[in-house]
Amino acid sequence: MKLLFFVAPINVVKKFLLLSSLIATFAIPALASVTVNSPSDGAAVVSPFTLSAIAVSCSSQNVSAMGYSFDSSADTTVLDGASIETSIGSAAGTHTLHVKAWGDKGSVCVTDVTIAVAAGAPPTGGTPGIPTNAVTVSSIQAMNDWEAMHDDGGPGQSNGSTQIVSSPSLYGSTRSFETRYSGGGDERYSVTYADDTQATNFFYDAWVYLTGSAGSIGNLEMDTNQVMPNGQTVIFGVQCDGYSGTWAYTANRGTATHQNPQWLTAKGTKCNPRDWTRNKWHHVQASYSRDDAGKITYHSVWLDGAESPLNVTVNGAFDLGWGPMINTQFQVDGLGNRGTTKVYLDSLTVSRW
Repeated sequence: MKLLFFVAPINVVKKFLLLSSLIATFAIPALASVTVNSPSDGAAVVSPFTLSAIAVSCSSQNVSAMGYSFDSSADTTVLDGASIETSIGSAAGTHTLHVKAWGDKGSVCVTDVTIAVAAGAPPTGGTPGIPTNAVTVSSIQAMNDWEAMHDDGGPGQSNGSTQIVSSPSLYGSTRSFETRYSGGGDERYSVTYADDTQATNFFYDAWVYLTGSAGSIGNLEMDTNQVMPNGQTVIFGVQCDGYSGTWAYTANRGTATHQNPQWLTAKGTKCNPRDWTRNKWHHVQASYSRDDAGKITYHSVWLDGAESPLNVTVNGAFDLGWGPMINTQFQVDGLGNRGTTKVYLDSLTVSRW
């Protein structure tokens, strides 16, 4: 551990020889402004790992916030208060973790910890039942062709930006989504990753990290869209609905040509993104399937390993005129008159068969 601040040496009058001898024998340890309890300097850890740190003061100033970053990245996660106790992740390899504190008058204190990170296997949480012949596409969040677009079907206005960042990172490259909205505007982020029209079963698996801006999120939506052999598009939509406080799923209450898309609440479930623990990775999974006519069966969703059975079948086919494709959409809906939200996505994996 590289300590940046030290207690000044004690001056001892030479004639007190015995006291001087004792001080020489029992050295007084130096105190750091930022004390990292875990991980220790030089530790080998498995991602994600627990960061535990505290700052008593920073250059004699009261500590107003703490945070951390990795290596040379300028992307710093900032947390209120004079302590940190959170789960964070990093890509495998040797890294320098910069643990920081800010004084209430502008001072900055840093303690660096060198760690060797091994990537852990993501826990599944629940029983997905993915067969051995399934096609699995991993690290979809790291693909280059993500696009941001305001959802015209929702209220207000929005604009967003997305990029790969190094912190906070879980199992690989993390994608950040920063959305600015007014009037409760919704921003949709999407990428196409396959053109398979034959698969009828899907398992969605992702890790989501919310910051202090979670209080401005209305809903978090996670979709899979597939064009079927007949040219119609099936929209598998699942969202953590902050308005109803439940999980919700999409259905077409009309026909493929005369469409009436709606969100339906899943009775007996609970989900509100504003209730999720901030500055922590959360595991989101969903299982659904379709038939040849585009009727969707939503089986279950999981949040941090806790299963919410859905077990409903609805029409999900739309004539959209798309070519063969499978894409995924990650949508962040704003809450209130205006605001800015920041959400992170990592280890996005979709299996199909």
